[in-house]
Amino acid sequence: MAATRAYLDYNASAPLIAEARSAMVAALDAANPSSVHTEGRAARRLVEDARRDVARAVNAKPEHVVFTGGATEAASTLLTPDWQMGRGAIRMSHLYVSEADHPCVLNGGRFAPAQVTRIGVDSNGIADIEALAAALAQHDKAAGLPLVAIHAANNETGVVQPVGRIAEIVKAAGGVLVVDAVQAAGRIPLDMSGAYADYLILSSHKIGGPKGIGAIVAASDLMMPRPLVNGGGQEKGHRAGTENVAGIAGFGAAARAALAGLDGMDAVARRRDEVEAIVTELAPDAEIFGNGAQRLANTTFFAIPGVKAETAQIAFDLAGIALSAGSACSSGKVGPSHVLKAMGHGDSLGALRVSIGRATGAEEIEAFRAALAGIVARRAGKEEAA
Repeated sequence: MAATRAYLDYNASAPLIAEARSAMVAALDAANPSSVHTEGRAARRLVEDARRDVARAVNAKPEHVVFTGGATEAASTLLTPDWQMGRGAIRMSHLYVSEADHPCVLNGGRFAPAQVTRIGVDSNGIADIEALAAALAQHDKAAGLPLVAIHAANNETGVVQPVGRIAEIVKAAGGVLVVDAVQAAGRIPLDMSGAYADYLILSSHKIGGPKGIGAIVAASDLMMPRPLVNGGGQEKGHRAGTENVAGIAGFGAAARAALAGLDGMDAVARRRDEVEAIVTELAPDAEIFGNGAQRLANTTFFAIPGVKAETAQIAFDLAGIALSAGSACSSGKVGPSHVLKAMGHGDSLGALRVSIGRATGAEEIEAFRAALAGIVARRAGKEEAA
C-alpha cells in the first residue's frame, strides 16, 4: 500500500475545501432558521447569504434557488408530471431524456416508464438533436407539455452537451427544459439569465462543498413542480423540512469559490492533457472516450484493450491512486457502463475515469504514471505468457 495517496476522483466527490469547512463549523450551532427570535433570524441570514452565493454562481436570482437534500432529490422533484402555476395545475405528459444521462435522470423520476422516451447519442456521447426534435414534433400537446431533461456535462466522459441548441428546440416545441448541471458547475460558465434552461440541478459536494445538500435553480418561479417533500412549508413550500443550515452555509462557500475558480480551468485542462499523454504513451492502443467533442477540462475516460476496468481500479488503489471505473453511483455493480453502451461500446471491458481539480499537482500525475506503467507491464506479461 502506498504511503501517500493521490486523489483523482473529483467527479465522484470533490474534496471539501477549507472555506466550506469553516462556514459549516461556524454554522453548526445555528438555531432553526424558521424561528422569529434573534437566534433564528441569524440562522436565516446564513441560509439567505448562501442562497445568494449559489444564485450568483449561475447568474440567477436568489429567490429562484430551492435547497434540497442533494441532486438526486432535486431531480426527483423536477421530473414529475404534476406542476403548478399559481393555484392552477399544469400537466407534463411525457419526459424526454438522453441514453447517457445520470441514473437519477435516466430513471424518469416520478414519471411512469411508458411516459419516458430515451434519445440516443452519437459515438462521442452527444445527444441526437434531430431525434429529439422529431420526438418533440410528434408529442401530443393535447395530453400535456413535453418535459426534456439533459445533462450539461457527462459525469463519466466529461462531454459537454449543446444545451443552447437543445433549449431552442425545446422552446420551439412549447416544452420545459431541465438541465443536470451537477458536473458542469464550477467547471464551465453557467448563465440562467439567458435562454439556457428553465431549471438547473446542482450538487454541493461536486464543487468542494458538503455532501447531502443540493439545489434547484429556476429561471422563473412562475411554474414549479409539485413538491416531493411536504410538511411545514419551508423553501416557500417547494421543499419542506428544517433547512440544513451548516450544509447550506458550506454550499454557499463552495459556490463562491467555484465561481472565482473558473479562470483556473485552463491550468486544469493542461493537467488533464498530461494524463492523456501518459495514457497514450504507455498504451498506444488505449481509447479515450468523447475526445472528439467538447469536454470538461478535468475529465478523462479511457480504456485499454485487455485490461478490465475493475481490476485496474483495484491496482490503482493499491498503488495509492483513487480513481473510478465509471460512475460512483454504480459502485459495487458489475457490468458495462450505460454511457459507453449508449455510445456504441457495449462490449467494452469498461473504462477508467480520471477526474481532477484545481488542487491536483504534478506529484499526483506522476504517481498516476507509475501506477499505469505497472498495469501496462502486467498486461504485456500476460500477453507473452499466452
